[in-house]
Amino acid sequence: MRKEIRKVCKGYGYEIISLDIQPDHVHLFISSKPTSAPSEIARTIKSVVAKETFKKFPALRDDEFWGGKFWTNSYYVGTAGEVSSETIKEYINRVEEL
Repeated sequence: MRKEIRKVCKGYGYEIISLDIQPDHVHLFISSKPTSAPSEIARTIKSVVAKETFKKFPALRDDEFWGGKFWTNSYYVGTAGEVSSETIKEYINRVEEL
């Protein structure tokens, strides 16, 4: 998953500042052009990663647990305006260590 997320971000011009993958969620701190809508970024990353994952592991699509979906429809987007980028990176790295 890490490799696929990196590939998508590179292809779309998103700079990954920090990335942490947990069993049930992903923390992704990126920088993008101001013309890129956060909802579009989330949708693009989630759809491309799901497509590539199902291509590599087709049995997941038919598994009852997955139900043909890789991600939930939800996501959280926040901006770094109130805190520094370093603070966000430290938070993500701390979560990764837990």
